[in-house]
Amino acid sequence: MIILALNCGSSSVKYQLYDWNGRGIMTKGIVERIGLDNSFINHEEPGKDVYKAEYKCPDHGEALKLIINTLLDKEVGVIKEINAISAVGHRVVHGGEHFSSSVMIDEKVLSAIKEFQDLAPLHNPHNISGIEAAKALLPNVPQVAVFDTAFHQTMPPYAYMYAVPYEWYKMYGVRRYGFHGTSHLYVSRRAAAIMGKKPEELKIITMHVGNGVSIAAVRNGISVDTSMGLTPLEGAVMGTRSGDLDPAIILFMIEKEGFYAHQLDMILNKKSGLLGITGKYYDRRDVDKYAAEGDERCRLAQEIEAYRLKKYIGAYAAAMGGLDAVVFTAGAGELNYGLRERVMDGMEFMGMKLDPERNKDGASREKETVISTDDSRVKVMVIPTDEELVFVEDVAAILEGKYDIHTKFTYSFQDQKFKRKIVHK
Repeated sequence: MIILALNCGSSSVKYQLYDWNGRGIMTKGIVERIGLDNSFINHEEPGKDVYKAEYKCPDHGEALKLIINTLLDKEVGVIKEINAISAVGHRVVHGGEHFSSSVMIDEKVLSAIKEFQDLAPLHNPHNISGIEAAKALLPNVPQVAVFDTAFHQTMPPYAYMYAVPYEWYKMYGVRRYGFHGTSHLYVSRRAAAIMGKKPEELKIITMHVGNGVSIAAVRNGISVDTSMGLTPLEGAVMGTRSGDLDPAIILFMIEKEGFYAHQLDMILNKKSGLLGITGKYYDRRDVDKYAAEGDERCRLAQEIEAYRLKKYIGAYAAAMGGLDAVVFTAGAGELNYGLRERVMDGMEFMGMKLDPERNKDGASREKETVISTDDSRVKVMVIPTDEELVFVEDVAAILEGKYDIHTKFTYSFQDQKFKRKIVHK
């Protein structure tokens, strides 16, 4: 069984082709700058240099065509015919309360996903575009939706409800949903495997720190709280998103500047966070570079970001009644050892002792690393996320009739012998 995993963003599509029977990645890549000038594909095959080609992709439909044509290409492709693809797994950011597990996509499911566009306007429309494009190109191939919000549907009401009029929840679904669920699921299970314990025995804080940032409290193998809320705007400081703020600030700025809702939405989602503080940079590599050169606003951005993350660790350790491990993942979580060092500074009182050399060595997207000292009571780890593998596992389980809607996931990647690998077919 060969499964194609798709992760559609606003201007990109990440893909991974997986051989389920051989338990290995056949190829993976990304199409970037969709809808912009100079769009291109990066295609990675085993034993070869990364293949890059420019191709005009005005929309996600053309991007999917490019991916399929690349997979079939005589020179760089890995399959001989399109019928070799058995199923497609799609990342869908928001599933609301309607979807608490992965599902086979039909017209009813697609219609329901469209209803949640208002809750994730930066993500769901592009996820839908990817689904529609894949259904058009592969009309007879099963398509499965894997929801970012599903893993967090185990949160208790006191964690997901807001202290606003209850009618807002009943009428409009206003509550905390959480995101990056597949990433939090994956790294929490891998952390348990590294520690040689069952997920049900542990209290873990997982920190997905990319351009978007979310933290999850995972107790006994399930999510009991998470930092993102009704939308992916709430929580930690992000690249261009504000994260937590006093809601009265919005009312204050409406009075001062006469902003409309769509203007504030754009400011809080695209002009805040690290970009808002520095005035110039949202990429942490730029922030770190200019902070080292003496830019005070970049230094302030570093301090604010680390301080917010540190506060979440303390809050979630208290909420779970203890802590066994902290896991960093995603782009900055995996690669930025300076950020990890700032977050862990002064956390010895909570049983976390960072090993500076291990922390620097842990700046990699290829290996799982324990970056705490041997005598650290709480383990601190860097675990590269693999959301696409979660997509694949769910797709395979649904097709094989082995998907358990109560546990929601199959977790074969929690095996201690699990290794990332790319295999050639």
